[in-house]
Amino acid sequence: QVQLVESGGGLVQPGGSLRLSCAASGTIFSINNMAWYRQAPGKQRALVARITSGGSTNYADSVKGRFSISRDNAKNTVYLQMNSLKPEDTAVYYCNANPRYTPNNYWGQGAQVTVSS
Repeated sequence: QVQLVESGGGLVQPGGSLRLSCAASGTIFSINNMAWYRQAPGKQRALVARITSGGSTNYADSVKGRFSISRDNAKNTVYLQMNSLKPEDTAVYYCNANPRYTPNNYWGQGAQVTVSS
């Protein structure tokens, strides 16, 4: 059974930084495409950043140049480094795992990120 556990959320002032981590178990981590999504109150869940099993990345336009996704296959962990945070980045951030060549998707429980002064 695949389990994803996020950590690193919290309250930060505008312009600050946070790093989210997502530790995976129950899967061969290296074959998974990994992603971060976020959901703000009253809005649909949306893709923030994605990193394939081969290391290719893509980002939502709203976070390009500010956020960076990376993975450490030895630690079964994917990261989201968030810099220059804005109030509109406030949301629950979810980790997603998609084993390549399959339609399966697995989700973490979510981590709250609040950007406020």
